[in-house]
Amino acid sequence: MPSLVQFLSFFFLVSFSISHGPFLPKVIILPVNKDPSTFQYVTQVRMGTNLSPTKLVVDLSGSFLWFSCGLTSHKIVPCSSLKCSMAKPNGCTNNKICGVQQVNPFTKVAAQGELAEDVFGVEFIDELKTGSIIASIHQFLFSCASTSLLQGLARGAKGMLGLGNSRIALPSQLSDTFGFQRKFAICLSSSNGAIISGESPYLSLLGHDVSRSMLYTPLVSSREEYYINVKSIKISGKKLSLNTSLFTMDEEGNGGTKISTIFPFTTMKSSIYKTFVEAYEKFAISIGLTKVENIAPFGHCFSTKGVDVTKVGPNVPILDLVLQSEMVKWRIYGKNSMVKVSDEVMCLGFLDGGVNQKASIVIGGHQLEDNLLEFNLGTSMLGFTSSLSMVETSCSDFMFSKGFNF
Repeated sequence: MPSLVQFLSFFFLVSFSISHGPFLPKVIILPVNKDPSTFQYVTQVRMGTNLSPTKLVVDLSGSFLWFSCGLTSHKIVPCSSLKCSMAKPNGCTNNKICGVQQVNPFTKVAAQGELAEDVFGVEFIDELKTGSIIASIHQFLFSCASTSLLQGLARGAKGMLGLGNSRIALPSQLSDTFGFQRKFAICLSSSNGAIISGESPYLSLLGHDVSRSMLYTPLVSSREEYYINVKSIKISGKKLSLNTSLFTMDEEGNGGTKISTIFPFTTMKSSIYKTFVEAYEKFAISIGLTKVENIAPFGHCFSTKGVDVTKVGPNVPILDLVLQSEMVKWRIYGKNSMVKVSDEVMCLGFLDGGVNQKASIVIGGHQLEDNLLEFNLGTSMLGFTSSLSMVETSCSDFMFSKGFNF
């Protein structure tokens, strides 16, 4: 079967009104590139009546899309409207304008923004797979932000795209507009990845039926962020001696395991991290790995000399995050556990999150790469594949045009 790239070696853009019923999309794909300087994941959407290309940093936990509005076409949402109530406003400006709280998660700077609406363009694949079409949502809700809030974002980014479990985040607005189930998937890569929304056949766009290898675990947080329950951690099949209460989310929302596109690498609370790295080092040395001088920000680095490289990365101890049972585990191979910092050195891509980190574990971007994750907001379940390299594919295979290096 021809690859998706071959199917869509060319593409065309069509301004599309959702009133054209027969052409409602089945699958929407947003391309995602990894910024090499910041390790942020960046996508491009089209905003305003002229559908201007707009780069945004992807925030899996974000409540909505916010960006520095340079458009003249957007309309401010009034405070007393139903749309404003959907956004859970934190106040009104001059008793007229719907105010929402915007946060830059990298600088931790928060600011008051104005809820607005305008045309929003998304790409989808037509039924015949002959090209990529732009579908326009005409009353898409987002927030206008000051340019001062853009500090710390990847070069050229004008704001952030929120994928959180909220009424005005992108997944919910796509679901409301196009009649999709309330679910979406992310497939991140060190180069080109994708955000996918629509019906389940999108899994076949990888060229492999990866749905057969997907496991499922509950999403456990009532917040807009995405948390799962990790019961234990194994290294090379051996369970670590950790107090299980360290993983449990308490009534105040502390604990649990969060999935994040903001953190470039997985972080652990200090008490978990100490036990984890001590055990990992023993397993690594036992199979012949040699410790070398650490390279910031990593705390444990090893020589690559003599280390075999497999299709799932360097041959290092395999990690398992055991979820609701021993049968359901998120397996992390060398490609996702190690970070290559030079031809001679690789470092363990897990960091100490400190004693005050709210989540027990935050699974970061490097560990998510080339893992397909499906967030089903309707059933509160997460589907995941572990490394797609096991079936000799990758998240970059979703890319249907080489021209998406924005």
